[in-house]
Order: sequence, then structure tokens, then C-alpha cells
Amino acid sequence: MKRIVLFVCVVVSLIAAACGGRGNVEKDDGKTKVVTTIFPPYDFVREIAGDQVNLTMLLPPGAESHSFEPTPQDIIRVQNCDVFIYVGGESDAWVDQILESMDTSRMEIITLMDCVEVVEELVVEGMQEEEEEETEGPEYDEHVWTSPKNAQRIVKKIAGVLAQRDGPNAAEYEKNAAAYVEKLSELDASFRSVVNGAKRKTIVFGDRFPFRYFADAYGLSYFAAFPGCSTETECSAATIAFLVNKVRAEKIPVIFHIELSNEKIADTICEETGAQKMLFHAVHNISKRDFERGANYYGLMSQNLQNLETALY
Repeated sequence: MKRIVLFVCVVVSLIAAACGGRGNVEKDDGKTKVVTTIFPPYDFVREIAGDQVNLTMLLPPGAESHSFEPTPQDIIRVQNCDVFIYVGGESDAWVDQILESMDTSRMEIITLMDCVEVVEELVVEGMQEEEEEETEGPEYDEHVWTSPKNAQRIVKKIAGVLAQRDGPNAAEYEKNAAAYVEKLSELDASFRSVVNGAKRKTIVFGDRFPFRYFADAYGLSYFAAFPGCSTETECSAATIAFLVNKVRAEKIPVIFHIELSNEKIADTICEETGAQKMLFHAVHNISKRDFERGANYYGLMSQNLQNLETALY
């Protein structure tokens, strides 16, 4: 209901902006205009197209994606883009409402969840569930990019759309995409090698767990405080006790947290068990500092590879 009310307010603001002229709309530089909602597809487009496109990410660096609320200017950017890329899950309900209000006949739309085989959100033993609103049908896990294999599929899809949309630069897009897919394939092989040679196959997160696709890809079992799309930041004593006991019983050396987390739960588990706290980046979003430094999906996942090796060996 909150997002529906927000949507109505945004549309009213958008109409007002349109009636006032086009002063707030970016100038047309002749390049293909690409808008993404979050960081992973934004970074994939950078790898494929470089500066051949006019690229915008709606989610500000450092912001929480699950609570993102678009501004009227964001709606204008979407309305005027040539290619729009979003995740397509339940947290993107605002996107569907906005697109329904627009003429999208001239726009190419890519939904990340349509690029791969999706799986349902899973609540494992010990994980604290949220009180969910009633929904029709299963709830699918949205974090499809966390598997490098899925990332390859997404990159190929984006490259194909860009090549079709921008014929003069098609060969460059295809060449860049092929080179990047090869890097992602090598990254996938490295993760597989680390897991295959490890003495344990279990990871523990004192945080949300947006890595179902990753864990499934490499045959990892996991325990965590919350599911991937949870908005909770505080968990029950029972959840913490379960994770502490699991770490002690299986002698787990590393407790992971995700990016932009307050890390409190991971800190508590580490204090109780003597385990080491480490970051495992979901690449949902990055901090403003990392964004300005040019952090990218491949680099962050390569750091995950090193940290995973520490956790499993």
C-alpha cells in the first residue's frame, strides 16, 4: 500500500514537471540512453559499452535497494531512456506500476530475472522469518547476479539488446561482452575449484543471505540470520544462539556479513565464538567511496573468492 500511495504522488509530481517544460531532463547527446535500477546491470553495461552509451543508475551509491523510492526525476529518466534494466522481483513492484503508466513501445526493457532460471526464496533452519503480507504464488529470490554463471547470461542478454539497438557500435559491444564473459567464466571456475578442494562446505552469515543462487551453483550449505530480502536488522536471542551453537559445533572459522550492514549480529557471534568476521559482497550496491574509486562486480566477486577460501579451509 505504501508504494501504491508513493506511485500516485510521483505521477502527480511528474505531470507537474512535464507541464513546466523539459528543463530538468538531461540533454540528448545522441547516444543510446540506458537506465538501470541497481549496480550489477549498471556495471555490466559499463563493461560492454564503455562511454558509447549514456548510462544512469537510479539507486544512489550507499543506499538500501529494498527500500528505494524513486524521485520524479528518476521517472523522467526512465520515460526518456532507450534501454531500461531492472531486477523484476517483488521489491520492484513500483517499476511495474510506473511502466504501466508509460508508452514503452520505443523502449527496450530487460528484466534480470527473465535472463536466468529463478528459484524460490528459501528459509533455512535457524533463520528468522519476517511477518509476510499475503501474496499470490511463490516468492522468488531476486539476487540472480550473485552467481557468476548467471552473470554471464545477463551480460549476453544486455549485449544482444544493445547491439540490436545501436547497430554502428554492435561489433564493439559483442567483442567487449565476449571478453567479459570469458573473465566471468574463469571466475566461476575459480570458485568451483576452491569449493571442490575445501575441507568444509558450510558458510555462516550473521546477516541477510542474498546468495541462494551462489550457494546452489557451488553446492554450499549455509546458515544465516535472515533471508535475502529481509528488512530486519535485529534478530531474536534464539536466532543468535542457534548460529553460535552451529559455529561452535562445526568449528566454523569465519562469520560473513554483507555490504552496507551494521554488522552487529556478526560481531556478536564472533565475540561468542572467536570466529573471524569477513565481508562477502552481494554487489547489491556499493558505497559512495567505492563507487568513486571505480569498484566493479568482477573485483568485488574476486575479493569474495579470497574470503570464501579463508572460510572453507
